[in-house]
Formats: sequence, C-alpha cells, structure tokens
Amino acid sequence: MDKPNYKQVKRMTGSMRAMHWVNAICMFGAVVTGMYIAHPYYQSFIADPAVDKYVMAWNRWAHFIIAIIFDVTSIVIAYLYFFSRFEKRYKKLIPNKQNIVEFFEVVLNLLTLNRRKKFDSTHPDSFNMVYFTVLHLLLIFMLFTGLQLYVQGLASGQSSIGTWWPWILHVGTDWTLWMFGGNMGVRIWHHTMMWVLICWVVFHVYYQIWRTIYWKEGDLAIVVGGSKFVKKP
Repeated sequence: MDKPNYKQVKRMTGSMRAMHWVNAICMFGAVVTGMYIAHPYYQSFIADPAVDKYVMAWNRWAHFIIAIIFDVTSIVIAYLYFFSRFEKRYKKLIPNKQNIVEFFEVVLNLLTLNRRKKFDSTHPDSFNMVYFTVLHLLLIFMLFTGLQLYVQGLASGQSSIGTWWPWILHVGTDWTLWMFGGNMGVRIWHHTMMWVLICWVVFHVYYQIWRTIYWKEGDLAIVVGGSKFVKKP
C-alpha cells in the first residue's frame, strides 16, 4: 500500500472468498469420509461397541451432506460465471484467438519459470478459468456417480421421505451403470476421480504459491483479503 508504483486490484468479493473456503473444507471432509466408506480405517473415539457400529452410518451421512453443499456452491458459481456483476468469467472460456493465445502464454510462463510473461496478470487469465472449470466438471461427475452409489442402498425403493426420492435418483443416475459397466464400475470411477481431485488441489495450491513467489503480486492473499497488488504500467 505504501509503494507508489503498485496498485491494489480487487479480485474476489467476500461471498466468493466464503465459497472458496467452504469448498476447501468440504473437499477435506469429503476425502476423509469417502476413504472411510471405501475402506474403514478409524473407529469411534468412544470405546463402546454400541456406538462404534454407527461410525459408518455417520460417515455416510456426513459425506452426503458435504456433497449437497458442494452441489449448491457449484450451482451458485455456475450462475456467477454468467451473471455476476463483479466479473463474468465465462468470457475467458470462449475459444477466441485472444483467449487461446493467453492460455498458452500462461503455460509458457509457468514452464519458463516466469522468464517469459506476455499477458496481463491483473485479472483472471484463461488458463486459470479453464482449470477451475475442470474442477466443477469433476464435481458434477462425482455428484452423479455418488448419487448412484447412494441409491444402491435404497434397494427396496423406499426412503424416509417416500418412494419419489429413490425414483428421481434412478432416473437421473442409472445411466452411469451402463456407462461404467455396473455398480462396481461406478464405484471404481468415483474412487478414482477422488484422486484426480486431490491432484487438482495439490497443483492449485502449488501454483498459487508459485505465482506469489515469481510474480510478486500477492496472489496468495486474494483468498484472504480479496485483493492483489500489481505494478502500474
């Protein structure tokens, strides 16, 4: 703030930062509970067999609630891509010449360790927008496969809220059985995509730290204060 050759640029609103951290916490919770559902690896801290038998049920419940939160935030983010009054991020996804050139320039900037920087880093670039769009496509995939695994536990066609809920889930997700070769195929793909999401998070964190070090614009602080600082032209 005290350097006259730098200017402060607003990059994320308060609501956007809140959704970012909600997603981060949910991602951690989904991995912890999902890995337990796939292969139980911890028990209840209460040494009571009458309580321990409900550990799987509580994990499945928590995993389901986390998935719902993910779905809601993804819908909100998709809406903001097109109708946000702050910035319409869908414009960076249009495959025009400007966005394509910028995408590859950002990649070259990363590969050359910032020796080549021929794009404006003041605002979100097309590479980051594509990268985050991949995240939300992965979350949609996890939604459909996860709901198919969930409805398999409602084999009777009944639920606590009626028969309409399992029916909707079957209509919306049974295509995954055909696509992935049955229940086990859906389970394997759902579990595999979890590792892809973990890789996505690892690179995301690495790249934000990388940009902060090489660009010296305070990119890592965007998710905390909402702003970064760039040199004035």
